[in-house]
Amino acid sequence: MTDIEARFSALETRLRLLEDHNEIQALMYSYGPAVDSGSAPEVAARWTEDGVYDVDTGAMNSRAEIHAMVLSDAHQGYIHNGCGHVMSPAYIVVDGDTAVGTTHTQLIFQRKDGKGYNISRVTANRWEFVRTAEGWRVQVRKSRVLDGGEEGRGVFAAGVRT
Repeated sequence: MTDIEARFSALETRLRLLEDHNEIQALMYSYGPAVDSGSAPEVAARWTEDGVYDVDTGAMNSRAEIHAMVLSDAHQGYIHNGCGHVMSPAYIVVDGDTAVGTTHTQLIFQRKDGKGYNISRVTANRWEFVRTAEGWRVQVRKSRVLDGGEEGRGVFAAGVRT
């Protein structure tokens, strides 16, 4: 391999990594607007068919279960009363056709008196991604509330060790 070929190959590798990061960030950051608008098909499509969304309040073990969560009375009540799922910038590590993203999320609700908002919860999130024929998809998302306990910190600790 010539020097020019090696440099070109290295550039292609770096460009692919940047494109992977960009696609993964778009997938993660579009979750909030999709779930807050009640767009169940779009939310579910972010996961693989057998993908898992493991929240401390319960787990959804397929696209169908994630879709149903968005349409549930509980979730519809949240969005119709005013809420937002807000995510911090993500720390993403890509390793070939898999990746891990670690981030905070806040669930913000409109106050009952209509005068502002309150943060309902802050969670630690570990997103595990896989490259598919359709692009990057979520294989597992684990979310745990940051309440001072070990579980939330453990989600973060696992993410920064990848």
